[in-house]
Amino acid sequence: MKTVSTTPFDDQKPGTSGLRKKVPHFQQPRYVENFVQSIFDSLDGFGGKALVIGGDGRYFNRETIQTAMKMAAANGFGRVIVGRGGILSTPAASHLIRKRGAFGGIILSASHNPGGPEGDFGIKYNASNGGPAPEKTTDAIFRKTKAITEFRTLDAPDIDLDSIGEAKLGDMTVDVADPVADYQALMERLFDFPRIRAMFAGGFTMRFDAMSAVTGPYAKAILEGALGAGRGTVMNGTPLPDFGGHYPDPNLVHAKAIYDLAMGPDAPDLCAASDGDGDRNLIIGRGLFVTPSDSLAALAANAHLAPGYRGGLKGIARSMPTTAWRPPRASRATKRQRAGSSSATCSTPASLRSAARRAPARARTMSARRTGSGPCSCGSTSCRPAARASPPSWRTTGAPTAATITPATTTRKWRARAPTPS
Repeated sequence: MKTVSTTPFDDQKPGTSGLRKKVPHFQQPRYVENFVQSIFDSLDGFGGKALVIGGDGRYFNRETIQTAMKMAAANGFGRVIVGRGGILSTPAASHLIRKRGAFGGIILSASHNPGGPEGDFGIKYNASNGGPAPEKTTDAIFRKTKAITEFRTLDAPDIDLDSIGEAKLGDMTVDVADPVADYQALMERLFDFPRIRAMFAGGFTMRFDAMSAVTGPYAKAILEGALGAGRGTVMNGTPLPDFGGHYPDPNLVHAKAIYDLAMGPDAPDLCAASDGDGDRNLIIGRGLFVTPSDSLAALAANAHLAPGYRGGLKGIARSMPTTAWRPPRASRATKRQRAGSSSATCSTPASLRSAARRAPARARTMSARRTGSGPCSCGSTSCRPAARASPPSWRTTGAPTAATITPATTTRKWRARAPTPS
């Protein structure tokens, strides 16, 4: 072990999604080491215990994993469990922390943001329950970053991340594990794989766009492997450090190819996409876009049909935006443009436009604010007025959802409420 003197950086305040900066910023000397050491310094009681490490495969992922493993060994962890190739989706890492009884985990991701040498990077700590570190922990990490004077590491060769098996870093064991196996086993317990397999065998078709991000290996193993979906079901299934030069953000702008496929004449029965680290999704039916709020509502209403949720749901973590949103005030020019062009460019049937106007406000999402998109003047998202720079993405194109998601008053959980009979 060696101890290296350092000085603080003043911009290492993490949120619940960890610390996110551009790759060149993380590549500054001592920047990664300072933050990782601050994570360890904010924790107690991890001596001899296990730590899970993995990421979404973006640029600088492997280098940071090697740094974090050597520092974990120098700080007293007994074992590190790392995904082969440095790959672990955020849901898989969360499951692995719980299944292996790890003290916690370090996840390297900047979610749906772009990768590459000039792209984004992120480091976050997940607690022993598999979830993101609570605010008291992230506050403690930030305090440590402002007072750090040294970090601990090992002088040792890098670990081979591409070969499954065990290796030693000092007194610590490094377990390079299959990133998919444990997660696939969990899915097989939660969902009825034989029935889904029979559905594919009966002619059901699907396309899943992994967006050259972390979910490619999982989708190939589960969809094309265990469930028997046709070869080619998974698109862009190889994780790339720069995500193929695209944003791994599953919305109607960056996942336009899968949207166009679903709306085309040869559309499969179901299309879907996921983001960089695999914890956000886009779901599209044949000729039908499903908003995140509606897909969450449908999952909540039908969860009891899956073997793992026969007893119902205790709650739903709000991992996608489902709160009501007020669209920004349009300029006079925009209003005139909409008034003069909506009837000529809107391709949505009148019945769907009427249903969209009746849709509950809670079906709207914050994605419109983030992307700068909003509804067509008809109130639907299935049409794409030519004057708009990006497709609308926040209002349902059908009747109100089968289950209503209501915010709990004191927590960031969401509860499923049975629909009112009509």
